[in-house]
Order: sequence, then structure tokens, then C-alpha cells
Amino acid sequence: MTGYVGSIEKQTLTNNYFREVLFTGKHAQLVVMCLQPSEEIGNEVHPNVDQFFRIEEGEAKFVLNSKEIHVVKNGDAVIVPAGTYHNVVNNSKTKKLKLYTIYSPPNHPDKTVHKTKADALKSEKEHERN
Repeated sequence: MTGYVGSIEKQTLTNNYFREVLFTGKHAQLVVMCLQPSEEIGNEVHPNVDQFFRIEEGEAKFVLNSKEIHVVKNGDAVIVPAGTYHNVVNNSKTKKLKLYTIYSPPNHPDKTVHKTKADALKSEKEHERN
């Protein structure tokens, strides 16, 4: 397929992996994510990557530059400009947080699948060593 065509809402809601890359183009990348109850992505920064998030299910707390806090829920979107430290936290202690994100430019190897956050952290450490 040339690009991505599909029900992003359905793919996001049925995804149970921490991270799965659905599409990687030259200038953008589409990724679905699922955060377990109380799980967070972890404070991170992408110096040259803008990131768009859309929440499909649950409630998230976005922490920008360690001081700006936004609570968002189903249907809300957040854009994190390049160079902004950010963390996404699942506010629920019982329900999963389902979201998708678009990186511009791409941030992960094409077809990346991290079933858990632990898998993602392990992969990132291995990438840093190489």
C-alpha cells in the first residue's frame, strides 16, 4: 500500500501493545499505543521531532517541560513541539489508556512492535549501544 488507509479509531481501540508502528513515510510516522493502568511513557524529548497525540479511550496527564500539566480524555489531541520534554501518564488505576501518535519526521524503525514498556526500554538501550 502506498500510505495508510484504515479505521485508526478501531486499530487504536483494539491495540493492547505498548507501541506498534502502523505506517512510516518520509516525513511522518503513525503509531498506536496502549498504556496499562497507572503506566507512563516516561519523561522524554525529541530534539527534531514534532509529535501529535490523540486519545481514543481513557484519561491521560501530559506533563510538558516538567511544569505544564494538561489532563486530556477521549477525543482530545495534544501537539508536542520538537525540543519539548514530555511525559504521558495513564491517570486510571484500573483502565488502559488507548491513543495514537504521529511523529514528524519518523522516530522509530519501520514496523516496530513493543508489546510492553519493558520491551521498549530494552530495545532503546540496545539501539544506544549500536
